[in-house]
Order: sequence, then C-alpha cells, then structure tokens
Amino acid sequence: MRVSRRILLASSAAATATAMPAAAWAQSRIHQTLDADPFTLGVASGDPEPDGVVLWTRLAVNPLAEDGFGGMPDGSFDVHWEVARDERFRRRVAAGTVETAAAVGYSVHVEVSGLDAGREYFYRFRTGQWISPTGRTLTAPSPESMPAELRMAFASCSQYEHGYFTAYRHLAESRPDLVLHLGDYQYEYRAGAYVSPDGNVRDHEGPETVTLATYRQRHAQYKADPDLQAAHHAAPWLVVWDDHELENNWADEVPESGSDTPDPADFLLRRAAAFQAYWENMPLRTSSVPQGIDMQLYRRVRWGRLANFHMLDTRQYRDDQACGDGTQTDCAEAWDESRTITGAAQEEWLIDGFHASESRWDVIGQQVFFTQRDADAGGPLRTSMDGWDGYAASRQRVIDGWVEAQVRNPVVLTGDVHTHWAGEILPDFPEAQGPSVGVELVATSITSGGNGADSVPEDNEALVINPHIKFRNAQRGYVETVITPDQMDVSFQVVPQVTVQDAPVYTRRSYTIADGDRSLHQTYDRPVDPATVSTDTSVFADSDERADDYLN
Repeated sequence: MRVSRRILLASSAAATATAMPAAAWAQSRIHQTLDADPFTLGVASGDPEPDGVVLWTRLAVNPLAEDGFGGMPDGSFDVHWEVARDERFRRRVAAGTVETAAAVGYSVHVEVSGLDAGREYFYRFRTGQWISPTGRTLTAPSPESMPAELRMAFASCSQYEHGYFTAYRHLAESRPDLVLHLGDYQYEYRAGAYVSPDGNVRDHEGPETVTLATYRQRHAQYKADPDLQAAHHAAPWLVVWDDHELENNWADEVPESGSDTPDPADFLLRRAAAFQAYWENMPLRTSSVPQGIDMQLYRRVRWGRLANFHMLDTRQYRDDQACGDGTQTDCAEAWDESRTITGAAQEEWLIDGFHASESRWDVIGQQVFFTQRDADAGGPLRTSMDGWDGYAASRQRVIDGWVEAQVRNPVVLTGDVHTHWAGEILPDFPEAQGPSVGVELVATSITSGGNGADSVPEDNEALVINPHIKFRNAQRGYVETVITPDQMDVSFQVVPQVTVQDAPVYTRRSYTIADGDRSLHQTYDRPVDPATVSTDTSVFADSDERADDYLN
C-alpha cells in the first residue's frame, strides 16, 4: 500500500501552521466533492502540550461500509481545520489545510502548535460544503506553573453490544479538563459472540475483526455513537489500549488460546492491522504512527508542576501470561524475576520518570489490576495471571522504583475488570503488610458486562480477604477526579442501567487522597440500593476474568 508523502507529513506540516484569513478558507482547493456529510464520526483532540494539541477527525459518509473506507470515493481530500478561543469562531488563532486519502483510512491528524499554555480552545474541520461538529480542547499549563486544579476523568471497557454509552454522555456533561481512556475502547467479537448477563441490546456489524478493513469498520461503528462523540468533543483525551483493541488476552506476539488467528504469522498480520486502525481512529501524535507490528504508545504528559501522567502499554511488551492464564492458585511462575509486563525498556523509562519528576502528583495510567487481589481466604494465594499479580516481580520493581525516587503522591489508574475498586498499595506482596506507599483507583466499564450489580461492603469477600482494598462496586460508570496541590478528590460515578437509554448517573462513593498521605479517606458513601445488590460477592465476580474464562 502506497502512502503519499503529503499524507505522511500532514501532521508535522500543521505543527507550524499559522492563522489563515477567512477568505482563504472559502477559496481552498478540494480534490473531490461529497454529496453527504463526511463528519459522521465526530472530532477529537488529545495529547495536550503547553503550546498545542492533536486534532483528529476521519471522513466517512457511510461509517459501516464493509471495505473499511466509510463509503468514501477513491481519491484524496483537502480538509481544512481551524482553532479559536470561542465556540462561534470569532477569535480564530490558527488554521490550515491537510490532505487525507484511503491509505490512512481518510483519517486526519493535525498537531497544532503555537497556542497559549493552559487555555481553553475550540476547533472544527471542513471539506467542501461540509463542516464538522465543534470540539473543545485545552492546552497543558506551562511546565513551571502550579495550576489551582485539574478536573480529570477516566474510563475503560465499552462493549457496544452490552449497553448504551450513556456514561460517556454524563462524563461529557461533567466538563472535564482531561479524559484518560485506559483500554478496551472497542471489542473485536462478531455479533452475539460475547453476550452479557442482561442480554445484548445492539449488535456489532461485520465479522470478528481480523483485517484492516474490519478493524476500521468496527472503530467507525463505535465512533458513530453520539454519546461517545460527546465525550470526545468535551475535552482532550489521553488514550492507551488494552487487549480487545486487538484480541482478548493477547501478549506481545502470542495470540489468545482459541484465537481466530492461531498461526503466529497470521496473528502478526492481525496485530499490524489492529495497530494501524487504532492510530487512524485516535487523536495520537506522529510519534505513535505504527511501524509494522510495533507502535510507540507509552508516553508522558505533564500538567505543569501539578501532575505527571505516565501512560503505560502493558500488552505489547509483556511475557505470556503465567501458568496458562486465567485465575491460578500458588503460581510460582508469576514470581519469576525475569518476567515482565512492561518490557525492560518501558520499565526503565517509567522509573527514570519517577526520579526526574518534580510534580506534586505522579499518575500512572495503565490497563490491568495492579495491587495484589487474592481470591482464597486462608488458603494459598489465588490471583489473576492477566494482571500485575501474574508479573509480581515486575510490579515490585515499579513500587520500589517510586519509593526509592521518593515520589510524593503515586496514584495508579486502572481499567479492564468491569468493576469500580479503590485500594492502597503496600510496600511488599504477598505479605500485604506495612504502610501504604500509593493508591490504586480502578474504573468500572462503560457498558461491558451489562448492568452489573452492587454489593454490601461488609458482605464482600474481596474486601474481607484483601483489607488493603477498600471499595468494590460492579455497576457501570466512570471515575471523576479533582486534582489540586493539596489533595485529589475521587468520585466513583455509577449508571445503574446501561440496557436502558439515558439512565441517570450518581456518585456511589467518594474519597480524598491528601498530599503526602498515600492513603484513602472516604468522604461519601451512598446507601446500597437493595434492588442492585448481587448475591455473588466472589473476588472475580463480574470482571474480565470471568468473561475471559467463558470466551477461551
């Protein structure tokens, strides 16, 4: 597949773009004309820096087209972009033109620079007569500044078939400054292959995603959802993948057991296709453009002196899951010093980042459960091999790294397990003793697993076995945070029914993490609604572990 030099350099060229007069907007050349709106997938922004941000869109007049090209006619298209200080674009500060074509799935990535630090901006695109929706974005504060606050939300796991993306709509309405998505943005299964306990309320289009065309089609189906679009339009995102963006429980070059692509060569072709489609559909910089089966996704974003965001990739470089994957009892392989979930280079990068950090809060955005989660009361250790429990020595090196670097406030953010959790990270596992050296916050799914269920804390087996874990709720939703120099306020948001459109949202529990404290302080707890309580309080109930056992 040939890619024109102009397409490849579109983002870097845009980085030096300056304001374009209004007359030039109307006179700009287009290669093709379109009879239907191509902005059906909305717009997005991401990876904010003090002087700029990535702007994204993808042209598709028919998002569900089987060829993955969104019904676009063959040819290239000029796409104009503009950035303004106001939603009506009366105070424009930057504009430019880039070209897109089939080779990049008609996606557009613009790396805007020259903006003011720590400011709100609005942006939009145009091709021919068609104008995109308007997106809101923010630049990061200047590196030497100490912002008064940052409103950050994070989410994960949105299985389209299992429910409506109402949680994304509520997240957008909370008007965050920054959104982190921690993986499982889309799912690979054909319609009906993964059925939630509440039944599937809508269907995936097309077969299981294996080719570039099918991954592009699946991303388009998700991006066409208006609630997901609203969340992208509300704020810049930092995105990382987990497994379902490619295939359930993949590990580096190893497919899952029972894979649709069990042959290693076929799996690597599938991996390259999934990576290409992921980049095409996310607001990522050119530094993340895939190189065959490789893609640079771990990166660091600084929010002044308030916070460092260390975004990890725990799939691409990991050793295969220990002891055959799943939930295992007393797996010695999980403690092998040579095993890693991050790869040596990423681990070194992370620990070096701890030592170099001058931020008040160091936030690790990653995918799978970090702290020890034992499922056997009084017996041998029984843990999930897909999370950091399956890579215990790797986890210990990371913990030791931030302790030795004297990181002031380490906070690990996690997705994957379709359940809200809050826990304290202890200095040494499996003993699970000593003072807390950090906090882990886990976001439940947007929809994956259906409506889910709550549980009474004192009856919850997971909390009894693991006293360092303070909270569990298996309903759907996301997490809101307000980060200030003095504290991080955390609210676990719940949408009790995702099988019904436009369900309300409420705060199930809130915590405060005080500066320098490294522990959780509960500030609010909504009484449990008996109608939402599950009788299954086992440690891995309603999590990806259960789903994986079913699917393997």
